[in-house]
Amino acid sequence: MKPLIAPSLLSADFLNLADDIEMVNLSEADWFHCDVMDGIFVPNISFGLPVISAIKRKAEKPLDVHLMIQHPERFIKDFKNAGADLLSVHYEVCTHLHRTLQEIRNLDMKAGIVLNPHTPVSVLDNILPEADFVLLMSVNPGFGGQSFIPETLNKIKRLKEMILKRNLQTLIEVDGGIGIDNAKLLIEAGADILVAGNAIFKSPDPLMTIKMLKNSVN
Repeated sequence: MKPLIAPSLLSADFLNLADDIEMVNLSEADWFHCDVMDGIFVPNISFGLPVISAIKRKAEKPLDVHLMIQHPERFIKDFKNAGADLLSVHYEVCTHLHRTLQEIRNLDMKAGIVLNPHTPVSVLDNILPEADFVLLMSVNPGFGGQSFIPETLNKIKRLKEMILKRNLQTLIEVDGGIGIDNAKLLIEAGADILVAGNAIFKSPDPLMTIKMLKNSVN
C-alpha cells in the first residue's frame, strides 16, 4: 500500500503561502502537516490559530496539526474550530493523555500521540488503543532541515509489532529528515504516513518530489 504524504508547511514560503497550499492541493499529497510551536516545549515559535484558520480556507485536503506546546489540552476546541482534522499531542507534556485523546476524538478529529526521539515506544503500552495514529519524531522537534536519526527505523519496527500483536488499526507517522533517499526504508519498516518539509518545498519540482515519495515503495 502506498504511504500517505503530508507536506510540512513549516518549510513553505510564508510570503507566498497561498501558492504553496495550491501546489499541495494539486499534488498527490494526502494531508497538510502544520507544526504549532510555543517556544517553551520546543526552542522555536512557528504559527498559531489565525494561520491555521487561513490555511483551512485554502486547503482542499485534511489539516494534520501537530501541537508542540505546553498544556495542549487547553486548546483542543480552538484548533478544532480553526480547522484541524487530525490533532496530535506529545506524550512528554500530557499529564492526562487518555483524557486528552478522548476530548480530541469527541470533537470528531483523529487523535495522535507524538514521541520525541528519546522516548521509547514501550510507554504506549497502556494507551495505544486510544490513538488513531502515533507520530514518531525522527529529529529533535523545533526546527526544520535537520538530519534523520537512524534509530527511528528500529522504533518504527517495534511500534508496528505492538500494533499488529494487538490487532489495532493505529497508523504510524514519521516526521524529520525525510526525503527520497530514505522514504522506502521507512515504509518497509512499517511507516504509513511520511511528513516531509524541505525535501518538498526546497525541491526544484515539488510536485514530482511528492509523486516520488508517494510511489517510493515501487
